[in-house]
Amino acid sequence: MAQPLTRRTLLQSAVLAASVPGIAGGASVAASAATAAPTAALPPPAAWTLLPFDLGSVSLGPGVFADKRRLMLDHARGYDVNRLLQVYRANAGLSTLGAVAPGGWEGLDGEANGNLRGHYTGHFLTMLSQAYASTGDQLYADRIGTVVGALTEVREALRRDPAVLSVTGRFGTAVENVRGSYQYVDLPAGVLGGASEITLAAWVKPTHAGTWARVLDFGDDTTRYLYLTPRNAGGVPRFAVTTGGPGAEQGLDGTAPLPLDEWSHLAVTLAGSTGTLYVNGTEVARNTAMSLTPAALGTLAHHWLGRSHYAADPVFAGAFGGFDVWSRVLSAAEIGGLQSVRGAGDLASYAFDETSGSTFADASGHGLTATLRRTWGGPSHPGFLAAYPETQFIELESMTASDYTRVWAPYYTAHKILRGLLDAHLATDDARALDLASGLGDWMHSRLSPLPEATLQRMWGLFSSGEFGGIVEAICDLHALTGKAEHLALAQLFDLDRLIDACTANTDILDGLHANQHIPIFTGYVRLYDATGEERYLTAAKNFWDMVVPHRMYGIGGTSTGEFWRARDVIAGTLSATTAETCCAYNLLKLSRLLFLHEQDPKYMEYYERALLNQVLGSRQDTPDAEKPLVTYFIGLTPGHVRDYTPKQGTTCCEGTGMESATKYQDSVYFAAADGSALYVNLYSPSTLTWAEKGVTVTQSTDFPREQGTTLTVRGRTASFALRLRVPSWATAGFRVTVNGRGAGGTPTPGSYFTVSRTWHDGDTVRIEAPFRLRVEKALDDPSLQTLFHGPVHLVARDAATTYLEFGLYRNAALSGDLLPSLTPVDGKPLHHTLDGTEFAPFFEGAEDPTHAYVRRAEPRVVFGNSDSGVANPAKADGTTLLDEVWAGAPFSGKAALVARVRSVVNAWVADGMLGQADGETVVSTARSATFAP
Repeated sequence: MAQPLTRRTLLQSAVLAASVPGIAGGASVAASAATAAPTAALPPPAAWTLLPFDLGSVSLGPGVFADKRRLMLDHARGYDVNRLLQVYRANAGLSTLGAVAPGGWEGLDGEANGNLRGHYTGHFLTMLSQAYASTGDQLYADRIGTVVGALTEVREALRRDPAVLSVTGRFGTAVENVRGSYQYVDLPAGVLGGASEITLAAWVKPTHAGTWARVLDFGDDTTRYLYLTPRNAGGVPRFAVTTGGPGAEQGLDGTAPLPLDEWSHLAVTLAGSTGTLYVNGTEVARNTAMSLTPAALGTLAHHWLGRSHYAADPVFAGAFGGFDVWSRVLSAAEIGGLQSVRGAGDLASYAFDETSGSTFADASGHGLTATLRRTWGGPSHPGFLAAYPETQFIELESMTASDYTRVWAPYYTAHKILRGLLDAHLATDDARALDLASGLGDWMHSRLSPLPEATLQRMWGLFSSGEFGGIVEAICDLHALTGKAEHLALAQLFDLDRLIDACTANTDILDGLHANQHIPIFTGYVRLYDATGEERYLTAAKNFWDMVVPHRMYGIGGTSTGEFWRARDVIAGTLSATTAETCCAYNLLKLSRLLFLHEQDPKYMEYYERALLNQVLGSRQDTPDAEKPLVTYFIGLTPGHVRDYTPKQGTTCCEGTGMESATKYQDSVYFAAADGSALYVNLYSPSTLTWAEKGVTVTQSTDFPREQGTTLTVRGRTASFALRLRVPSWATAGFRVTVNGRGAGGTPTPGSYFTVSRTWHDGDTVRIEAPFRLRVEKALDDPSLQTLFHGPVHLVARDAATTYLEFGLYRNAALSGDLLPSLTPVDGKPLHHTLDGTEFAPFFEGAEDPTHAYVRRAEPRVVFGNSDSGVANPAKADGTTLLDEVWAGAPFSGKAALVARVRSVVNAWVADGMLGQADGETVVSTARSATFAP
């Protein structure tokens, strides 16, 4: 193991340290020749004792996973990527090609002013990369190329001064300011010429109805200025001039809104005490009490077209077709004539007919060349790439309290696009994608490395504003590809010491923390352990995982309520309509997978199966839609909850991770031992593995989970390896393994791996039988509130009631302890059952029915084999009932063993005064006469 590197050592030596070559690809697993194999690959860390197979090496067969993936692939194929690129192109001042931003979190009108825009493009790029890696369909590669090419153009545009975006104007050409570009025209001093009389005229084509954007704003600050806006608070044009701030404005207000996407002419004349406002050649306002003129304002600092001196006002979105200033008052007839003939002001005149560059010529003869600028200047580093200005990153560095309307997780968004670019490179070997990713890393290092340690700790501790997602994992992957020491140093700049130290000491501080802000942090810390050998990273991640599972885990595998964690072991007390944020399950799956690659504790794959098969599959609606991914944000676990598959106006984080989840279902079905000595079968899913190093394929033929077992067929060369089959903890009804029809020998233990070691030959088959039982899992803080599982499948009751449904399950329990005989199967609907007229269905079905994930357990009377004894089922102070104690002894070898258990429990309860003697005898007699399923 490498000597641990402290952050201080890394920061001091980052620029000087020589890069360490990645581990050779000999330990990697090649992709199937049947799909387009990526030619770029991450070197596997030396710390991994298992190696995953790439997505192209594992193909999905027909079944529930393939069905869900097909729905998401329709979305990947059908959605217009130019819509995703709209916010990036707008930020760079490029043409958006007429595309409309997706909306929701992806657009300036979304939640928190669209401060998270750009994240969804990264998710989509990852989805496309996984789709291409899995299927080899060139369409996905082409779409990846489109996105990467556009982002390359965006970065290049951000590196230089803003350039003219030429469009068709009222007369010839015009210049457009795309909404979201934050561009304006800076006019030189002297444009007003100190005139006491003046006419201002402009052709404008507004494209957005936002109020208080400026056609022009000439002034020093928010005290001395004159401005013209196309829409004031009332939605009509307004001109105003003041030397005493907004309360002292002398103004002119129009009478009607300017139409959007149409050319309008605005003109203002000012002389003596009279000001007049014209719209399209018609006088709409006159004020004879305007004592202020441009001369009264004196020399002004700024002369802007499109930008306001009020920072909260939007930048003008639309086109300028001309701007002129005259040193006299034009008559109404002259202004009317400007509607059909291009005029030229004698103080300043801009036709905006340039088609390139970033300056605009003045035709007045005064040589007052104007310049196109950004309100925020430009990036601090050439590697910067985002869908909004660098200002959010800058402001975060001085924030002391969270406010997502000002700063919303900019490094989280940076992570999403960095991850998408890395995945694009790995899937298609596109060098442009790696160059963009490397540039992002370089920019972040230049931004963060000079900051004091205390500033970094404060930033990363801020709720939401300081959230950075899985950026550490992505940066570690970037470092593995580039070998740049700066990138590894950058990864450690995201250390949140308070969190690491607490989890390393196994001190649970999760109560009150934002769940999804912290889960992906630990995946990154495990990768930092891989890169540096610092044990605290791995220890903290393992302890953290144990704080969540099972102590804050719902039955479906999800965690969090209202996005936050509450006290340890409080489950029933946190159930709400906003439980189980889908991103949390996605990130816990990633962490579980990564921990298992280091340490083969079956609990990690137990969780993986639970969350993947239930919450993740169930988060996707079973409806095709090319426009929407149809993925939940929250999954409410309250009675009668109906899942919302189009949350928060769309393009949320959970829809993004949902797109990713649905295109990588096969990523953890199989792992190989790092030395090639073993193959781990972690999940039972119809699939085919191509294990190129061994020259074999392994095919699972099954309809799991509708089938209670699977068949593995080995084809190809003769090869020796151990086949390690996961024995799920729920497999208490037996787990039988045969090889070529003969028993494999040994005793599989639930919650472990069963090993079959042999030399495998072409055509060898392994059959696994894993019968399901119906069992319950009790809420940790309320044992009467329970979830039902049939094998690995969480069953939900479909009912519109908004109070907990009550059910008894012991009534026809089998000698094995299986509760399923108490339910009635539904013909033609696998895994569906009814109980007391209520249908129970698999959680993974993406329906819109009201459901009950938790039900109230009620066993009012002692019943055996559907025979009611008539005796009340007594309970102890802790809620444990007589029937609970009886069935705790299951499985029973036969009826006699069950009756003996009943007699023993009855005698104890009678002795403790909790059951009458006569009632006890009735209970025993009922059990003795009842008929039980095996």
